Amino acid sequence: MQSYQEFLDLSVGFPQEGFDIIDDELFFHDLNLMELIETYGTPLRFTYVPLISKKIQQAKLLFQKAILNNNYRGKYIYCYCTKSSHFRHVVEEALKNDIHLETSSAFDMPMIDALEKKGVVDKSVYVICNGYKTSQYKQYICDMIHDGFKNIMPVLDNKEEFFFYDDELEEECNLGVRIASEEQPDSQFYTSRLGIRAEDIIDFYHQRIEKNPNFNIKMLHFFINSGIQDSPYYWNELEKHVTLYCKFKKINPALTMLDIGGGFPFKDSLVFDFDYEYMTNEIIKRIKEICAEHEVEVPDIVTEFGKYTVAEASGIIYKVLGRKQQNDRERWLMLDGSFITNLPDVWALNQKYILLPINNWDAEYERVNLGGITCDGQDYYNQEAHMNSVYMPKTRKVQYLGFFHTGAYQEVLSGYGGIHHCLMPTPKHILIRRNRDETFNFEVFGEEQNSKQVLKLLGYVQ
Repeated sequence: MQSYQEFLDLSVGFPQEGFDIIDDELFFHDLNLMELIETYGTPLRFTYVPLISKKIQQAKLLFQKAILNNNYRGKYIYCYCTKSSHFRHVVEEALKNDIHLETSSAFDMPMIDALEKKGVVDKSVYVICNGYKTSQYKQYICDMIHDGFKNIMPVLDNKEEFFFYDDELEEECNLGVRIASEEQPDSQFYTSRLGIRAEDIIDFYHQRIEKNPNFNIKMLHFFINSGIQDSPYYWNELEKHVTLYCKFKKINPALTMLDIGGGFPFKDSLVFDFDYEYMTNEIIKRIKEICAEHEVEVPDIVTEFGKYTVAEASGIIYKVLGRKQQNDRERWLMLDGSFITNLPDVWALNQKYILLPINNWDAEYERVNLGGITCDGQDYYNQEAHMNSVYMPKTRKVQYLGFFHTGAYQEVLSGYGGIHHCLMPTPKHILIRRNRDETFNFEVFGEEQNSKQVLKLLGYVQ
């Protein structure tokens, strides 16, 4: 019978970029994962920090190339969507790449203020403030504008939001307006809950902003929930929103920026196939064509890539605690962690990640189900993105396995350091960087949560 390594190679082609097999063990971007396990144990979350910069530079190069190919006269502005991962090691690494930020909630603002005081950013950084805003969020925005952050740009999510800024600000302020996008045909609702109806935007500008000396609408913003994809739905929405930009630009010369949101996908499968170069070129090409048709200058393009920026930098490793044969067909590998608490998108959204064994690649393979250690019936993983089953090495030896490209949202959704389902502890988290001599540098970002910390949160101990 074939080994697991032979089986995977015939199924999807392996090794692939970022993964290699050396002496029957898996390496991730040259990192020996078995050595990592031997040093830090499992369950173990890790972040290979340099990949964040690599992804940003790849996107900036793609847009730069598309702009040159199409003789496009506008600029490209890369914003990092902070809600994907707010952790300092992520945001600071992203900011090394001459980028800007997009926020979605009140506490983002003091976080950015702290980064400025530390010298990581200066007050000229673009901060695109999205979301339906609480009073606290709006007040933080105003406070930072008062403090000299000249490129903070609140994106109006509703008309009433503007009145708060009009009352609070005497300085000149550039605004964005979010267009309420139409949802996909299979959605449970027709129009996004976020943003202002397209047909209301220009009337609102005439009524409230056109003659107000303190405010300019500098940017139109839209976001497609399904992300950037080569589909009739996406191209139709893009055309509608660029057409609105052109119409609005003719009566509002201050409008110079178009924010096309986020939506670049990350590699979540070994058969992942997305033509980034084609899509980037096609977006720039179509925006230019629509603007030419309406005889207006092309906008500067803003993106807010979150998952794309951070997902591929991280993974989580488990140990197989035991094997259970529950009937003649179903074999379970029981893990020392939980999908519900460590990878909530697996449970809530049926998200798939790249799943690979860390060791025993020379062993035969078998079909298995993976079980989390909680007592919840939904704590399992039994289907890959590229096939309707999960296969692992068939062995009685100690087995480790890893889920890869898990760096977006998972720690935030699971509640880092808090109380989790079945009181599962937050796993140890390791940050990995490269030294100048290309050796690895390891830092323990967070130890595994212990029982005393949990009992204190629950009120049992002081």
